[in-house]
Amino acid sequence: MYYMNIEANVEWSWGITLPLVAIVILMGLGIPMWVSMGIGVSALLIFTGTLPLSLLGETLFEGMDAFALLAVPLFILTGDALVRTGLSNKLLSVAEATAGSFRSGFGTSTVLGCGFFSCISGSDAAGCASVGRMTIDRLVASGYPRAYAAALVASGACTGILIPPSIAYIVIGLVLGVSTATLFVAAVIPGTLILVSIMLTNVFLNRRRGYENAGKPFSFKHWLDAVWDGRYALMIPFIILGGIYSGIFTPTEAASVAVVSTLSVGFMLKTISLSDLPKMLISSAKVNGVILPTVALSLPLAEALGALNIPQWIIENVLAMTDSYAVIVLLMLVLFIIAGCVMEAVPNIVLMGPVLFPLAQEIGMHDIHFCILMVTSLGIGFVTPPIGLNLFVISGVTGESIMDVAKHAFPFVFSMICVAVALAYIPMLSLAFIQ
Repeated sequence: MYYMNIEANVEWSWGITLPLVAIVILMGLGIPMWVSMGIGVSALLIFTGTLPLSLLGETLFEGMDAFALLAVPLFILTGDALVRTGLSNKLLSVAEATAGSFRSGFGTSTVLGCGFFSCISGSDAAGCASVGRMTIDRLVASGYPRAYAAALVASGACTGILIPPSIAYIVIGLVLGVSTATLFVAAVIPGTLILVSIMLTNVFLNRRRGYENAGKPFSFKHWLDAVWDGRYALMIPFIILGGIYSGIFTPTEAASVAVVSTLSVGFMLKTISLSDLPKMLISSAKVNGVILPTVALSLPLAEALGALNIPQWIIENVLAMTDSYAVIVLLMLVLFIIAGCVMEAVPNIVLMGPVLFPLAQEIGMHDIHFCILMVTSLGIGFVTPPIGLNLFVISGVTGESIMDVAKHAFPFVFSMICVAVALAYIPMLSLAFIQ
């Protein structure tokens, strides 16, 4: 492979150490990720002189001039439109009609509803907030403690970046040069396994603790009525995923079609009006304004690290300690999970992806397998302190303390880690649909 023939001549100095440490410190102080990275990469270029400072501006504009990145704001807008048009309620009704007959019926339906929402929005936080507002009170009325109900929703919403279309897969595809459409296909089994693991954990806990004792008898007629009533909502993920998997259009084109379809349904059902569009655009722009600058500044940082031979240095030092595939994959898995606990998925992808991707290639790990493992492992961090984004979102919705929610989320985190371990050592779970 390419990296096997490169000798890493890295001379560590304060010119390398200080900028990298500064990025971490600035983020720890609450400075926005893109600002921290901008300061760090500028200092790295100035202190090392490895690449000209003009690289910063050139790479920023060239990196952002990517057709695939258009999908990010469009999927964010689709998720916002899904909530404002009321279609998210229709998805939850279909989920309840499907799984409501189980003993833990509404809890399972809530997780399934999170999965349906994930098939459209590609965002954890959006699904957590919208599904939480619709279900928390009903979960409590069904017998679940409020903190547990919050943990259930927060865990189910983790599928937002694990089930395609996922913003995280768009970002990692761009940063590492991997096909986003292929990642979407590969993510079907892993995302579904995470969703099922959360539902099964809830069923187990419900049986042990007796939270929800009564489920409605399954009625095929009721299910058909719910599906018919939610036909427009179900049409959106069918259009997105069906179009991508069949090759009719690219993920970016699918995002455009999703926006138009969702808004068209809202106008047709008269659940939104033209006066709602500015609010949706502003809300989506705020989220997009956090993600895209981070991605943009990751590109010159990756180039600078590559020019300094830091990825090759890491490869040589790791392989000097062990050349065991199983051990190195385990080290990466642990690193991803820990990193997910202290920083969101997108910054982790743009910082660690370019550094560890060459190591994965060196040990013979498939590119798609690496991407799936990284995103899945980082997704667990959305419900783990101290920076679990879903914990903060659901805490704001329910008023429950973050630590109480995190305590009840532990069984779900454990089940997701079990799935991540299976993905790490059974590559076919990630590669079944692409070979």
